[in-house]
Amino acid sequence: MSDKSTSSKAPAATANQTPPVSSPQRKIYRIIKYGDPVLEKPGAPVEKFDAELEELAEDMFASMYAAQGVGLAAPQIGKGLRFAVVDVTGGKNPEAKIVLANPEVTHAEGEVREEEGCLSIPGFRGYVVRPQFVTVKAQNVKGEPFEIRGENLLARAFCHEIDHLNGILFLQHLGMLKRDLIKRKIKKLRKQGEW
Repeated sequence: MSDKSTSSKAPAATANQTPPVSSPQRKIYRIIKYGDPVLEKPGAPVEKFDAELEELAEDMFASMYAAQGVGLAAPQIGKGLRFAVVDVTGGKNPEAKIVLANPEVTHAEGEVREEEGCLSIPGFRGYVVRPQFVTVKAQNVKGEPFEIRGENLLARAFCHEIDHLNGILFLQHLGMLKRDLIKRKIKKLRKQGEW
């Protein structure tokens, strides 16, 4: 709520005034790049829903925002879990933050071919066909089951992150020529010590 008072004086401090609460410093994880085996292995189901998992979720959101992404899967930070976070608003709307534990697509319809990238394959993009609408069944950070429907970018983000949890990278959805071109460029970058 905005302050509509006309006085230019600061309000006097009271004895029972509480100091502003600051959020804890978040850990920013290094994003694992293509070539690391953890990215191509299916994640293990999340079985323990506790404060540690809640911390992981918040750290993953912070890491995703720092990397300017809209989704981040646990394998992308070196954790072999079926756990991902998605926020297609890039942090502009706190209510848009979605935590997916043990997610699976239960329904998909339509088809859209759009350009896609990946935080684990920085600097490379390609056109990928994904469903226009998906319904995902998952658990939240407390282990409570829920279902969510996404369309367009949100549907694409759900599919992309769930692919990560299954050990699949967006490269596998590209045509052979485009995929091989990207792999050759990455191999060259690796030889130059830039990957």
